[in-house]
Amino acid sequence: MYDPTVARLTYRALLGRRRALILGALPLLLIAISVVVRGLAGADDQTASDLLGGLALATMVPIIGVIAGTGAIGPEIDDGSVVYLLSKPIKRPTIILTKLIVAIAVTMVFSALPTLIAGFILNGNGQQIAVAYTVAALVASIAYAALFLLLGTVSRHAVVFGLVYALVWEALFGSLVPGARTLSVQQWALAVAHKVTGGELVTSDVSLTTATVLLIVVTVLATWYAGQKLRSLTLAGEE
Repeated sequence: MYDPTVARLTYRALLGRRRALILGALPLLLIAISVVVRGLAGADDQTASDLLGGLALATMVPIIGVIAGTGAIGPEIDDGSVVYLLSKPIKRPTIILTKLIVAIAVTMVFSALPTLIAGFILNGNGQQIAVAYTVAALVASIAYAALFLLLGTVSRHAVVFGLVYALVWEALFGSLVPGARTLSVQQWALAVAHKVTGGELVTSDVSLTTATVLLIVVTVLATWYAGQKLRSLTLAGEE
């Protein structure tokens, strides 16, 4: 269910000079802000939690997920080069799963690692805050990559829809409308982070059990449906 050639091509597409600069901009900004905040405010647990929750998990992780998830397949569909890939004797689920693994890996590297570094800069991992938000970023990376890979498969405007979800639904409605928080990847990841810290600095409106179930269900369904859409795209091309 993993094809090295597809993976290599996907990595090359995602880590090209232009996209790599975009992927690296937010992590560098997070680390720079963390250095400034630590210098001005010192090591403060609440400040560290607020910055990692508000900038890292709520903004950086979903945006990087959009870039990696949609970029793993969307451009190939847009320019028609996906036909070349589909003409190879590779099972469609293998293509989707391989691209998902690459998208997850890229999202994790460009979001979880900077989150960990920023957390240690801010408060030296006091109360396990750096580790908690890093675990949350890792968990969220999986769900975001699956969701945005699906968007890249079904829509030519995947980046726009992805940014709307990440910035409007997650950041705006997720913080203002209580019911919307249950359907927020950010809240699911925060439930995991809360378990890691065991304290009240990191909280979530979703229980750990609910969050775990929803993370698994969304990831599996999004991956399965992306495979189905790719299969139908192949059939349409053959007809």
